[in-house]
Amino acid sequence: MNIQFIGREKEKEVLQHALLSPEAEFVSVIGRRRVGKTFLIKTVYEKNIIFEITGLQNATVDKQLEHFNFTLAQYAQSDIPIAKATSWLDAFHLLTYVLKKKMDEAPGKKVVFFDELPWLAKNDPGFLTGLEYFWNSWAVTQPLVVVICGSAASWMIQNVVNNTGGLYNRLTKRIYLKPFSLAETKKYLQSRRLNFSNYEITELYMAMGGIPHYLKEVKGNKSATQNIDEICFSTTGLLRDEFRLMFSSLFENAEKHTAIIRALATSHQGLTRQAIVQLAKIPENGHTSRVIEELEQSGFISAYYPFGKRKKDMLYRLTDEYSLFYLKFIENKVHEGSGTWQHLSQTQEYKTWSGYAFESICLKHIPQIKKALSIGGVYSLSSTFYKKGTTGQKGAQIDLLLDRNDQVINIFEIKFSNREISLTKEQADTLRQKCWTFAEVTKTRKRLMLVLITTFGLNHNQHSLGLVEAVVMLDDLFTD
Repeated sequence: MNIQFIGREKEKEVLQHALLSPEAEFVSVIGRRRVGKTFLIKTVYEKNIIFEITGLQNATVDKQLEHFNFTLAQYAQSDIPIAKATSWLDAFHLLTYVLKKKMDEAPGKKVVFFDELPWLAKNDPGFLTGLEYFWNSWAVTQPLVVVICGSAASWMIQNVVNNTGGLYNRLTKRIYLKPFSLAETKKYLQSRRLNFSNYEITELYMAMGGIPHYLKEVKGNKSATQNIDEICFSTTGLLRDEFRLMFSSLFENAEKHTAIIRALATSHQGLTRQAIVQLAKIPENGHTSRVIEELEQSGFISAYYPFGKRKKDMLYRLTDEYSLFYLKFIENKVHEGSGTWQHLSQTQEYKTWSGYAFESICLKHIPQIKKALSIGGVYSLSSTFYKKGTTGQKGAQIDLLLDRNDQVINIFEIKFSNREISLTKEQADTLRQKCWTFAEVTKTRKRLMLVLITTFGLNHNQHSLGLVEAVVMLDDLFTD
């Protein structure tokens, strides 16, 4: 089946502009494992790639060089054997020699693609020295697009994007590839002739996120529940053990990374740095700061400012759907084979998790929420709010606020349900209490507007009238 290219419009535009520009271009594409970086690059540059190499995971320098020599010989297609490189500087000399000949044979701007660059380079600083030489001494003057790509986002940022040596400020374009949005996920599934309802797509998204490689496992002759059962719980399911493989492939000494992920999975409102250190039982030092930064740069966790707080009060939240799902339902669970998820999805544990997972999805779709409220052009800052209760005063937790420049603050109540919602008197009183507590604590003079985000909407009754001023439904999150 020919799979059409879905979404990534801005990213494609950046790559196409690099190909059409009159100058040499040095482009980095960064994104987490399985997000579709290689597919994006190969799709856009399919007819222009003149040399491509993918690093070998956990290989020695000698093995990487052997792999380079073999790959270069294939691209050279020469009757005369090419000398074998014994160092990376030597390798880039040979690459320059081969590229000169090939570019003379076929004029026009060409693409050189280094895939999984961290695997090629991490065991030998000589690789970056060779790459510096290649770009600065020759490629920068040629009709070339040099593309570097890697799943180890933190390594790419520290060693290339923020390079202080010969590659300093050499990148001309940067792409940070994120998982699919809900709308892109729907289009991707439809491109594979899989027609699920928006509710079912959201169920799939809450379990595996918008990762194309994961979504590729979804089958049209099964329900969302059956697909999750097979992909996540069967002994041969792709996502049964992906969690362990994912972090070890991205990070060296990944124990701290997974410890932080596990700590964040225990908290719905997020954790401060200090709380992470305590729960994860890791030392408070600079290396921990780097690990947190690596997880954030790789897209597994997100940082949020509580309303009116300073940087030291920043909260970190686990926003990788699959990691949360794995730790909640797959790891260390006794499964009974077929029908496991059918059973688990009827439990209270599922209801609690689904609410939190849907909240995380909403936090990733703020542009769509603003569009639904017709405030897309209004500047706003998103944040959270938490006030611990005391003996004399109830606490309040608000997972999403939009502080708008037009003197309004939207307070969002987010509920995941398989039917239309009707507020009870108790629920309405709780929502009023939240708004009152927020106003009392923050002393804001802005108008507060309560918005309900839910799957199938709100059945207005005497308890919601005059309280809920707008409703955003699941379908609204599926807009581009």
